Amino acid sequence: MSQRTSRPPAGPAPMLAFARDLPNVCSLAGLLAALLGLYFAIRGVYPAAMMALLWAVVFDWSDGRIARRMSARTADQRAFGAQLDSLIDIVSFSVVPALLLLSLGRFSVWFVPGAFVILATGVIRLSYFNVFGLLGESTYRGLALDNNVLVVALLFVFEPLVGRGAFAIVLYVVLMVLAGLNVAPIETPKPGGRWYYAVILYALMLSGIYGWRLA
Repeated sequence: MSQRTSRPPAGPAPMLAFARDLPNVCSLAGLLAALLGLYFAIRGVYPAAMMALLWAVVFDWSDGRIARRMSARTADQRAFGAQLDSLIDIVSFSVVPALLLLSLGRFSVWFVPGAFVILATGVIRLSYFNVFGLLGESTYRGLALDNNVLVVALLFVFEPLVGRGAFAIVLYVVLMVLAGLNVAPIETPKPGGRWYYAVILYALMLSGIYGWRLA
């Protein structure tokens, strides 16, 4: 009597196979934008850093829209994409703003507590969201981290009028307020629809201003 050999259960796809998934490609483009933001913040080229961060927000908004329109994605692809998006958000909207604050404060020790608060509230917020998700279908608890970048990018428009030393203090205060709102027990709407195009327009307008300053 012939004995049928059993095959071992198939494991997950190779890691780099998930990188070819279109929403994840978009997420990784956002990571590249965040890296450029880090680079220019360290170099002190703040207009270029603001442009990079704005487009990190655009890519962050775009990957979800692409994913929702791809009905053929597997459960593994969706789960991997959610984790990838969350980890990239840590870099884009916590690590880069913290480094930006340190750079603008000339890496003074007095700016280290602020940078830690930005990082700590960012990881607390995203950990909470990863566990509990939205309140209902379209409501966040606390202010979403990408809003911090949208506020800071607008604030930097006025940096030449204030002076770098005074502006560093202003940025410190604003980022602490935003960090508090990120983890506050408040309800904020999750924007969608036309807000996506408004964010793209916002990024284009501010990128034009910062590009003019770099010219």
